[in-house]
Amino acid sequence: MTGPVRDDGGTAPPVLELRGLTVRHGSVPALTRLSVALRAGEITCVLGENGSGKSTLVAVLSGLVRPDEGQVLLDGRPVRLRTPRRAREAGIATVWQDLAVAPLLSVWRNLFLGAEPLRGIWPTRRLDLAAARETTVQAMRRVGVTGLDPDQPASALRAGERHSLAVARALHFGARVLVVDEPSAPMTVAQHALVLQSVVAARAEGLAVLFVTNNPRYAHLVGDRFLLLASGQVAGTLTRDDVDAADLTRLVAGGDELTALTAVLTAAHPELDR
Repeated sequence: MTGPVRDDGGTAPPVLELRGLTVRHGSVPALTRLSVALRAGEITCVLGENGSGKSTLVAVLSGLVRPDEGQVLLDGRPVRLRTPRRAREAGIATVWQDLAVAPLLSVWRNLFLGAEPLRGIWPTRRLDLAAARETTVQAMRRVGVTGLDPDQPASALRAGERHSLAVARALHFGARVLVVDEPSAPMTVAQHALVLQSVVAARAEGLAVLFVTNNPRYAHLVGDRFLLLASGQVAGTLTRDDVDAADLTRLVAGGDELTALTAVLTAAHPELDR
């Protein structure tokens, strides 16, 4: 599940970049001078224990929390994500742990949520139900969910399928950056596979993906880059070439080994310490 091969012979410029981001809750820092670059067609996995700053990072990117210091850059230009609406307008879609799915509405209604396709001309325009259903089936197929009845209520979907629905919605409406907070609901291996498949599908569509997870083995299956957080600070920045799944699992547990590896990597690759 590695990323696509680029034809430009180099690393793509960041779609979204955070520089020196600091967030405080009163006098308590939730994030301290965090920097990360998200590139099109790449998955950056964020790992860390509870309280490491993962949720605050997601909240900043989704427009729920404003940083006290630092910059957010979109295509190299500073932006202010003052509200969730502003984040969405900037092309940043967030898939939360507790998914924003209306359980009593049909799957196709959940895909469109007020932007349903219409046909005809004003004043006789009306809902194009056939197009809505077909679009939903195709959108879900893009993220790996097949055999779907678009008229069934979203509550009939399993956790992994509901997650895939949220990703499909982001893809359909042209998101450029996808922020995925791994679902907290218990899931089978098959349901986890759907979640990972939808994340990989987003990368294949050229999105810059930030995948927040507590599972280093799942992260290594899909990730191109890994951002390790501890106490609101960057504890390590790694790539697939730097670490295998077993090493990543060990590093996420913390300890002197992570500190030593980070120092070696930073010395060899100064660009990582940004």
